[in-house]
Amino acid sequence: MRVLLVEDDPDLRDTIAAGLKGAGYAVDAVSDWPDADILIDLAPYDCLVLDRLVSSGDTLYALAERRRAGWTVPVLCLTALHTLADRVDGFRLGVDDYLPKPFAMVELVMRVNSLARRAAGRLPVYLRHGDIELDEARREVRREGVLLSLTPKEYAVLRHLLVLEGSVATRSSLIEHCWDEMADPVSNVVDAVIAGLRRKLGAPPVIRTVRGQGFCLAAAEGSP
Repeated sequence: MRVLLVEDDPDLRDTIAAGLKGAGYAVDAVSDWPDADILIDLAPYDCLVLDRLVSSGDTLYALAERRRAGWTVPVLCLTALHTLADRVDGFRLGVDDYLPKPFAMVELVMRVNSLARRAAGRLPVYLRHGDIELDEARREVRREGVLLSLTPKEYAVLRHLLVLEGSVATRSSLIEHCWDEMADPVSNVVDAVIAGLRRKLGAPPVIRTVRGQGFCLAAAEGSP
């Protein structure tokens, strides 16, 4: 899942971005709304984490304009303005959730996770394919009941393949959904992650290479 972060404090921005990336998200981070406004038109995001007061002013009014234009990506607002009146204004202008500063990173990650799932068409918390189970709430993967230790990128790639339910994921679509804007789509980064994921999933092999197209999950045992 891909997140856009708008935070004008550079230290906090780096901390939040690192926390979200550590939880498996692809993160694009900017300091002000005009930069975010450009990225919104360039990439498909699952969630926007938005600092309310930045250099250009109160971001809620810019968000309201996006909402009036039909933009539906869920927004988590981070702000020191958290009175009842502030929250009411936020929800009225298009915010989906409010998290006052200071906050715990684990709570931010869980709130982003909840909003991003909602944006993805209310995907189930549990994704299954044969003997593979992915628990989105716990961010855990098991095969035949055995817990696997996956990197955040391996988790993100497997999740995307599970969501596609056997359809082919191209390298470009994996880059788009699982990496941030700094990723190089012509590099072998996807192949390296797929190789590590295959090794950890073990036998029988579950990820197929579709020559000239990308990757997909092999049919589960007992499937037609």
